[in-house]
Amino acid sequence: MIEIMDTTLRDGEQTSGVSFAAHEKLGIAQVLLGELGVDRLEIASARVSDGEFDGVKRVVQWAQRTGNLPKLEVLGFVDGDVSLCWIEEAGCRVMNLLCKGSYKHVTEQLRMTPEQHFAHIREAVLLAGERGIDVNVYLEDWSNGMRNSPDYVYRMMDALKELPVRRFMLPDTLGILNPSNTFEYCRAMIGRYPALRFDFHAHNDYDLAVANVYSAIRAGIQGIHTTVNGLGERAGNAPLSSVLAVIKDQLGEETNLKEEKINRVSRLVESYSGIHVAPNKPIVGESVFTQCAGIHADGDSKNNLYFNELLPERFGRIREYALGKTSGKANIRKNLEALGIDMDEETMRKVTGRIIELGDKKEMVTQEDLPYIISDVLHQDMTEQNIKILNYSLSLTQGLRPVATLKIEINGEKYEESASGDGQYDAFMRALRKIYGNLSRPFPMLTNYSVSIPPGGRTDAFVQAVISWNYAGVDFKTRGLDADQTEAAIKATVKMLNKIEG
Repeated sequence: MIEIMDTTLRDGEQTSGVSFAAHEKLGIAQVLLGELGVDRLEIASARVSDGEFDGVKRVVQWAQRTGNLPKLEVLGFVDGDVSLCWIEEAGCRVMNLLCKGSYKHVTEQLRMTPEQHFAHIREAVLLAGERGIDVNVYLEDWSNGMRNSPDYVYRMMDALKELPVRRFMLPDTLGILNPSNTFEYCRAMIGRYPALRFDFHAHNDYDLAVANVYSAIRAGIQGIHTTVNGLGERAGNAPLSSVLAVIKDQLGEETNLKEEKINRVSRLVESYSGIHVAPNKPIVGESVFTQCAGIHADGDSKNNLYFNELLPERFGRIREYALGKTSGKANIRKNLEALGIDMDEETMRKVTGRIIELGDKKEMVTQEDLPYIISDVLHQDMTEQNIKILNYSLSLTQGLRPVATLKIEINGEKYEESASGDGQYDAFMRALRKIYGNLSRPFPMLTNYSVSIPPGGRTDAFVQAVISWNYAGVDFKTRGLDADQTEAAIKATVKMLNKIEG
């Protein structure tokens, strides 16, 4: 069983621009511990601020009521009893003591000899024990320590191994490791100190954090540190969602995590942090369970040829089939099935063509758009196209009335006019009425005009314009669909003209 310690509320909060309010820390902690089931939660650094202290106290109070207090951890420093007092007053019972894991750090940052630093660590650990606070030890910059000063790392471990330390935590502080030397260094630590328990803490500077976690576990590491959505300083930490999938699918190991909750946790942290998840981020990205190419949707219908073990249902999600210029009939059928719509082959062909045309105008056509598109295609088929818009230009200049220039074909003859109006569509309609007036042809009266978009409130949604007309005492409606509101209205108007001329 691999143990997961999540540090979103401590290391993740070191992401540029991220600072969780007290109620946000509490909400994230409740979901991570109470729903997802992480084993441990690093919730803060000691001595940061009064706000941090209040946030920790709120999480501690909830954890006491729910039996989760032993799972809370706070980063502390080798500073006598200052960090200990802070942690104790906040009500937490586990300190993650930050120590120097490389010779360069101890001599150049602390300006101490290794022996002096080891003595201070020993003092802090024993003092914590006297106060009933458990201690884990971070070997900060351990990866550089193993690369450049392994003798120092071993001297440090030899000096501390008999102390009451629950875990020694091995950080790749600057994200310099690769899967090969991660395995080598972790195996060396475990081989030299088999009775001790080690955690691995990866950073993602070379985009190798998850790969390094994989190697650390293969080397025998029992505890892994993560953050939700990979938050963290610089390029961030190992993302919890990817680590979860790799542990189960690639390593065949188990965790206590309830993977169906991972998407909920991701969305919550995305909201509170203000850091948006990339659409193509594995497991939790918006697009990772969306098939775009029609051939993939076709393969999914034929014994799941394009499935892998990362089934969306595992992670509280569903598979979607994008609609756009790369769509085929298989994508459309998948969406129609979800909507409960049945369609004949000829209509399917026309709808597919319309989706490809519309897909050139916006990035993605959604399932919510589909009924609008079907309605548009079916209404368009009802009338013969005797009148066509050959070209039009709409201009909008600040301080001037909009102007439209229109070129239209009526029963094979071409006509052109320009007009200004109170809006772009009004200018278009005035130019159109001029043409009909010059031909002494009657023109319908527009009696109502409404615009709607598919649900979701997206700014790139398709617009459906529904226009009511009265012609020779008869009321009727026409519809137009486009990514642009004015173009949608123009399409509805052309349908009206073909209806009355037919």
